[in-house]
Amino acid sequence: MTDDQQRQGRQFSDDELQDLVASADSGARAPTNRAVFLLIAGLALSWSLFQLWIAQPQLWFAEYVPALNSSQTRPLHLTFAIVLAFLAYPALKSSPRSYVPLTDWALMAVGGFCTFYIFWFSDHLALTARSGLPTQTQVWIGAIGLLILLEASRRALGPALTIVGSLFLLYAYMGQGWLIPELIEHEGLSFRALINAQWLDTAGVFGIPLGVSTAFVFLFVLFGSLLDKAGAGNYFIKLAFAGLGHLRGGPAKAAVVGSAMTGLISGSSIANVVTTGTFTIPLMKRVGFTSEQAGSVEVASSVNGQIMPPVMGAAAFLMVEFIGISYVEVIKHAFVPAAISYIALVYIVHLEALKKDMPALGEAKSFGGMLLKFFIGFAVAGAVFTALIYLVGALRATVPGLTGPIMMTALLGLYLFLISVAARRPDLEVDDPNDPEIKLPTVAEVYATGLHYILPIVVLVWFLMVERQSPAKSAFYATSLMLAIIITQRPLKALMRGQADQLMTEFKAGFSDLIDGLIAGARNMIGIGVATAAAGIIVATVTKTPIGTELAGLVEQLSGGILFIMLVLVGLFSLILGMGLPTTANYIVVSSLMASVVVSLGAQEGLIVPLIAAHLFVFYFGIMADVTPPVGLASFAAAAVSGGDPIKTGFTAFFYSLRTVALPFLFIYNPTLILYGVDLGTTAGILQAIFVFVIATFAMLLFAAATQGYFLARSRIYESAALLLVAFTLFVPNIWLNMVQDPFERVDPAQFEQVLGELDEGARLRLLIEGPDFNTGAMTQTTLVMDVEGASPQERIQNSGLLLLPEGDTVRMEEPMFGTDASEKLSSFDFYADTPVTLATVQVPRDRLPAQVFYIPALLLLGLVILLQRRRQTKPAF
Repeated sequence: MTDDQQRQGRQFSDDELQDLVASADSGARAPTNRAVFLLIAGLALSWSLFQLWIAQPQLWFAEYVPALNSSQTRPLHLTFAIVLAFLAYPALKSSPRSYVPLTDWALMAVGGFCTFYIFWFSDHLALTARSGLPTQTQVWIGAIGLLILLEASRRALGPALTIVGSLFLLYAYMGQGWLIPELIEHEGLSFRALINAQWLDTAGVFGIPLGVSTAFVFLFVLFGSLLDKAGAGNYFIKLAFAGLGHLRGGPAKAAVVGSAMTGLISGSSIANVVTTGTFTIPLMKRVGFTSEQAGSVEVASSVNGQIMPPVMGAAAFLMVEFIGISYVEVIKHAFVPAAISYIALVYIVHLEALKKDMPALGEAKSFGGMLLKFFIGFAVAGAVFTALIYLVGALRATVPGLTGPIMMTALLGLYLFLISVAARRPDLEVDDPNDPEIKLPTVAEVYATGLHYILPIVVLVWFLMVERQSPAKSAFYATSLMLAIIITQRPLKALMRGQADQLMTEFKAGFSDLIDGLIAGARNMIGIGVATAAAGIIVATVTKTPIGTELAGLVEQLSGGILFIMLVLVGLFSLILGMGLPTTANYIVVSSLMASVVVSLGAQEGLIVPLIAAHLFVFYFGIMADVTPPVGLASFAAAAVSGGDPIKTGFTAFFYSLRTVALPFLFIYNPTLILYGVDLGTTAGILQAIFVFVIATFAMLLFAAATQGYFLARSRIYESAALLLVAFTLFVPNIWLNMVQDPFERVDPAQFEQVLGELDEGARLRLLIEGPDFNTGAMTQTTLVMDVEGASPQERIQNSGLLLLPEGDTVRMEEPMFGTDASEKLSSFDFYADTPVTLATVQVPRDRLPAQVFYIPALLLLGLVILLQRRRQTKPAF
C-alpha cells in the first residue's frame, strides 16, 4: 500500500485483502508452477498429518514404529516450519511471488538439513554436545542453522525478532563492549559454548517455546482452521448479526461478539479482522461509524480473541510451561478479565451509537432484552453442562467399563440429530455487506443451521475442564471429531435432503474441505513455529548470562523501587517491543526478563504478586502489539477494509482498548480479579467467583463510560472523574482499606515461635527478610509468605523450609532447605556474607473491616452522577 493510497483511504479488493492476510500469516508466495505449488501444499499437508500422528495418545503403533520423544519431535516440527518459510515467504516485497528463486531453494535445503540433523542424530548429540563435548562439525551446523533461522524469522515475522535475537546472540558471545552497560557485563561465551547452548542443546532454539508450539499450539491452530473450512466462521458471524444486528449500532455490537466467537477459530488478529471485518465494517459505516471508528471496533475486538478462553493465543500455552500450572488454571485466571473486556467493548460501541444517535438496521429491539436472553441462555447451557457432568459420573459409578462406548454412541446420535436439524434449512450463504437492501436474519433462522459446530468445542472444554486431560490430548480429541464432521456433514445433509444422487459429489467436496483445512492450518503455523524457535535464543541467553537478574536491577533502579512505576515501564517495554514482534515472541521475551522482577519487587513493597498475575500482565500488553501505531498490523488490515487512515485507526483502536490496558494493573493489585485464591471446587468459591464477576463487570462498564465521556448523557469532566473513581473503588477497594487500617500486626522476631504456636493451622503470615544481595552486596529486603502447617511451632518452621537461629533480640537465617519455596524465593540473598540475613519483622493478619465497605461511598457517588445526568438525559441508556 503506497502513501497516496493510505492518505486517500482506498478500500482494498477481496483478493488484495486475502493477500494481506497471507503476507502476514501463511506466506504470500503463490507459485504458478504446478509441481512447486503441489510441493508446498504437500509439505503443509504432511506437517499437519505428522502433528496429528504424534499427538494421538494411544501408542498402539510403538510395536512397529518407534515412538518419538520431545528431542525428536521438536526438530521435525522446526524442519517443516523452516522449509515452508523459504518456500512460502518471499525474501523482500519486491521478490517474485510466482516462482521460488534458486537462493530460496538453497536456503530451504540448508536450513532443512540443519534442523533435520538434530532429529536424525539426537542419540549421538546426547553423548556429545549435550554432554558438553560438541564436535567441530556440529558447531558449524549449529552456526549455519542459527543464521538461517534468523532469516526465516525475518521473512515470516518482519525484522524485529531477527534484530532482537541477533543482539542477544552478540551480547552472549561478547559479554563486554562499549555498547554493553557495565551492569550486565560478563566474560562472554566461547563460540563453541554459544552454539552448543543455542542450537545443539535442548534449552535454546529447541527449548520450551518450540516444545509448546510442537505439542499444543499446532493442534489448536489446526482445530480452528478446520472449523473455519467447515463453515463455522460464517455461522458465528451470522449468529452474532441475528442476535445483535437489530440493536442501535447493532453491526458494531455484532462485530464484537462475532470476533469473540471467531477468536475460537483464528489465533491471528489480522485474519480475524479480515474474516469478520469484510462484512461488519461496511455495515458499521452504513449506520454512522466513521471509517476509522469502524476499523477500530473490529481491531479492538479481534485482538482480544487471544485472551478469550477456552482457546487462547499461543502465549497461554507457554504460561503452562513457564509457571508450571495446568492449562485449566490458566483458563480460570484469564476468564473474568477476558469476559468483562468484551462486555465493556459492547458497551463502548453502544455508547458511540447513543452519542451519534445511530439507527438500527431494520426494526429496533431492546438492548436490555437482548442481555436478559443472553444470560438466560448462558444459565441454561451451564445447567445442561452441569447435569451432563453428574450423568457421566453416575454412569461411571454404575457401568465403568461401558461409559466410554455409551458416551461415543450418544455423541454420534447427537451429531446425526443436529445434522438432520441443519438439513431442514438451507445452508448459510455469505452475505454481501454492500447490498443496498440488508435483510438481517433472525436467531431462529440461523442457530439451528450450525449447532453441530458447537460439538467439537464442547468436547474440547469437556476434556480440558472435566476430564482434566492435557491441552494436547484435549485438542487431539476435539480435532478428531472435527475431522469426522468436515468429511461427513455434506454427504449426510445431501442424504437427509433426499439428494442421494449428489452423495459422491458432496463427499468429494467434504474431503476437499478437509485437505484445504489441513494445509491452511499448517501454513498458519509457519510464523508461530519460526517465532517460538527464534525466541528460544532469548530464553537461552537469559539463562546463560546475568542479563535476566541484572536487567531486573536496572528496571528497579529506574522505577525507584516503586512497583507501579515499574509496571508502567514493563508495559511500555512490551508496547515498544510489540511494534515489530508478534504476541507470542513478545510474551517470551518480556516474561523471560520481567515477570519474576514484578513478583520480587512487589514482595519488597510488601505486596504479594502471584506469578500468574505477572505473566498475564505481560501477555495483555503483548496482545496490544497488533494495535499499537505505527506498526500495528491489525490496524493496517482494518484500514485496508474500511478505507480509513491506518495510523488514525490504530490510535482510535488503542483508545477503545484502554480497558485492556487498565485490567493488568488492576489484577496485580487485586489478584481476586483473576480468581487467584478462589476455590471453584466449593459452593462458597463459586459464589465468590460470581460476585467478583458481577462487580468487575459493573466496574468495567463504568470505566468505559468514563473514558467515552458518555453515561446517561454527555459527561462533564468532573462526572467522568467521579465515574473513574467509582470504578477504581469497585475494582480495588483493598487499596482504600489499607490506607485506613494496616492489614497486619507487626510482631518482634524474637517472639516468632510463640506467635506461631498461637495461630490456627492453615493461617498465613508474612515475614520481612533483610540481608545482603547476592550480586551487589547491598542491603535489600523482601516479603515471604508462610503458610502455617504442623502441630508444634518447631514442626511448622521445619515444614516452611526455613532455618532460623535466634540470637538475643535478633533472628538470623541460614540458607533455606534446598527444593523448598523459601529456597527459591530467597535465592537473591547472600547467606555467606559477613552481614547476616535476618528475620526483620513478622506480620500477622489482623481482624479489620471488609474491603467492600468502600462500595457504599462509591455507590453514593455514582448515585450523585446519575442524578446530575438524568436532568440532561434525552434518550434511553439502553
